[in-house]
Amino acid sequence: MSLVFSAITPHPPILIPAIGKENLNELKNTSRAFKELEESLYAREAETIIIISPHGLISPSSFTMNLSPEFTIGFENFGDLVTKMKLPGDVGLAYKIRESLETKAPLQLISEASLDHGSGVPLYLLAQNFKSANFQRKETKIIPLYYCGLDLGAHFQFGQLLKKELTASKNRIGVIASGDLSHRLTKDAPAGYSRQGAKFDKKLIEYLKNKKTSEILKMDEKLISDAGECGLKSIAILLGILDGVKYEPKILSYEGPFGVGYLTAEFIFD
Repeated sequence: MSLVFSAITPHPPILIPAIGKENLNELKNTSRAFKELEESLYAREAETIIIISPHGLISPSSFTMNLSPEFTIGFENFGDLVTKMKLPGDVGLAYKIRESLETKAPLQLISEASLDHGSGVPLYLLAQNFKSANFQRKETKIIPLYYCGLDLGAHFQFGQLLKKELTASKNRIGVIASGDLSHRLTKDAPAGYSRQGAKFDKKLIEYLKNKKTSEILKMDEKLISDAGECGLKSIAILLGILDGVKYEPKILSYEGPFGVGYLTAEFIFD
């Protein structure tokens, strides 16, 4: 199979040094986990990275794929006017995915060069080797995807359909599910406190560790809503892509110092 790398990452802008500054020390476990993922992604020589984000164009009933020929990562909305990166898009594979799925799943196309932070934070942190002077391989291309308002089952099925096209591709492909877990872990959390926040995070991590995909897809809707998360649907798409693939989940880090659950994990293939 052409899938060579897959991971779950959080996307706090605080991880960007110019933004986080002294707060970076509060996320040292997540920073360390990103470094480990960066090394793994580099070693696996991914030619295309599909990144699934909750912060792009979210349609009520249609998945969205961004096929811009070039993407710009920047964090001006967070006060950082300096940090920048450009990455090429994989327009060819994006069109093949569209042709494959256009009669099987609701999928709309956009062409937007500026990436949202749900895509930009993980890509910036994981793609440093791609821009180095010593990197002699073909520049890695990306395809951003955005989930939608459909249920978890529809997202899992969309991932299964994506898998068929990825299997047929000759590219070495990596998939990153970007998303934070509960935003309600503490009294000073961005979305306020809920006891269900920590419960949701604990259950999801347990299910991921034990490869209980069916339990994830059946998680209680009220628990999900009360947790105030933004990553579950990204994860559901990734799990659909991984359906039938032999892998071992590796939880690299989990922490929530600012009231938001940040999970970093890699799925290791046999």
